[in-house]
Amino acid sequence: MARRTARDHRDRNRRPGGPRRPEDLVRRTAYEVVRAVQTRDAYANLLLPGRLRARGLTGRDAALATELTYGTLRGRGTYDAILQVCSDRPLRRIDGPLLDVLRLGVHQLLGTRIPPHAAVGTTVELARSVAGPGQARFANAVLRKIATRDLAAWLEIVAPEDDEVGRLSVTYSHPRWIVTALRDALGADRAEIESLLAADNERPRVTLVARPGRAAVEELIAAGAAPAPYSPLGAVLPEGDPATIPAVREGRAAVQDEASQLVALALADAPLEGPDGRWLDMCAGPGGKAGLLAALAARRDARLLACDVQPHRAGLVHRAVDARAGVVVADGTAPAWRPGSFDRVLVDAPCTGLGALRRRPEARWRREPSSLAELGPLQRRLLTSALEAVRPGGVVAYVTCSPHLAETRVVVDDVLADRADAERLDSPGVLRRVAAGGLDGLGDGPYAQFWPHRHGTDAMFLALLRRTA
Repeated sequence: MARRTARDHRDRNRRPGGPRRPEDLVRRTAYEVVRAVQTRDAYANLLLPGRLRARGLTGRDAALATELTYGTLRGRGTYDAILQVCSDRPLRRIDGPLLDVLRLGVHQLLGTRIPPHAAVGTTVELARSVAGPGQARFANAVLRKIATRDLAAWLEIVAPEDDEVGRLSVTYSHPRWIVTALRDALGADRAEIESLLAADNERPRVTLVARPGRAAVEELIAAGAAPAPYSPLGAVLPEGDPATIPAVREGRAAVQDEASQLVALALADAPLEGPDGRWLDMCAGPGGKAGLLAALAARRDARLLACDVQPHRAGLVHRAVDARAGVVVADGTAPAWRPGSFDRVLVDAPCTGLGALRRRPEARWRREPSSLAELGPLQRRLLTSALEAVRPGGVVAYVTCSPHLAETRVVVDDVLADRADAERLDSPGVLRRVAAGGLDGLGDGPYAQFWPHRHGTDAMFLALLRRTA
C-alpha cells in the first residue's frame, strides 16, 4: 500500500455532509511527540523523524513541527509559570493532554513569529480534537490572556526578582536543582551562568565526523559542510539532512558532537608507555565514540573491543564500527577480560546527560537529584574496573556528558583516593594538542570541561589517567 501523504490525511478529515476541515498534521505531530515524551519517557530526537516520514511532512512543514516540538519541550518551565498565572485552576488539575496542548500554544505565541490569531485558533482546534469542546473554550480563554503580552513582559511578572536561582530557573526554563548544579560547576565566574542556560535553549548545530581511513573532511566539505572549529575530523552542516551525504549514508562518516570527537582523539593521543595494540570501549552504546576509536585504532594496526551491557545498544555499536573491531555484550563492572589486558580504555559512563540539554531538552524534566545517587556508585565501579582493565603504563579516559561535579571530578577524586597506582594527566593539554584550532576555556586541569556557551559543544567532561603500577 502506498504511503499516505499529508494531503491524503487532510482529505479524510471532513465534517459529515459539509466541507472538508483539514487536520493540522504539523501541530498534531508535534503534540503527539510532546505527549509521548511526557507519558512514555520517549526521546523526541528518536520519535519525531519517524513521525515526519510517516505523515509525509517535509520542508517547511517538517521544520515547523520540529520547532514546535523542541521549543515546547525546552520552554516548559517558563511556559508553565505563565500558564499558572493565566489559569483559574492549578496546573496539576488540568488534564495532561490539554496541558501539553496549552504548552504548544504558549510556545507559538511567545517563542515563534506565528501571528497570535493563528496561534490561538490552531491550538483551540487541537484542544477541541484532543479534549473536547468544553476544554477548547478553556484553552481559548487562557491563550487569549497570554496573547496580551510578549515573553519579556510575562517574565517580569512570573520570574521572582528576590530569588536569583528562581529567576534563572523560570527565565531559562531549567529546574532549580540544575541551575544550582551548573552554577557550581562553572566555578568562581558565576556571571557566565546566564550565557550557559541560554545556550542550553539554542538549537544545536549538526556536526559530522569523518572516520579516518573511511572518509575525509574534504568529502564532507564538498557536500556542503564547513570545517569544524576544533576537531580536525569534524565538519558543520549548516542545513539539510545529513543522511543525504553519501559518506554519512554509507557509514564512513557520522553525526557526532565535536566534544565527543575530541575526547576520543585525546584518548588515542594520550602518551603511554609500551605497546599500543589493544583498546577497550567499556560503555560503547550507541557507538559514536566506538566508531571513531575503531577507525583510529585500525590506522595504527591496533584493535578495539567495544562492549555494552544492553544487547540492542551493542547491536548499534556493531553497525558503527569496522570489521576489525570486536563487539560483545558485557557488563563493564563484571568484566569478561583479564586484568591489565588493554593499553587504552574509554569509560563513557552513564550519567544524567545534563551536558546535552540542547539535544535532549526533555532530560531536564526527566532527571531528579536522586538520579545522582543512583548513578554515582555505578560510575565509580566502572572507573575502578577500567583502571583494573588497563595495563601499567596504559591510559584510561573517564568521560561524562555532564558537568555536574558529583558525576565528574568528585567521582575521579574518590576513586583515586583509594589507590596509589594511577596518576592524572593534563587533559586540557592533550586536547589542545589534538585540536585543529585554538581550544581554550577547558579549565586549569588536570581535568577538562567543555561548555555549550564557550565551545558550541555538549558540556562533556574528560579525565585522562595513567596506570602506574
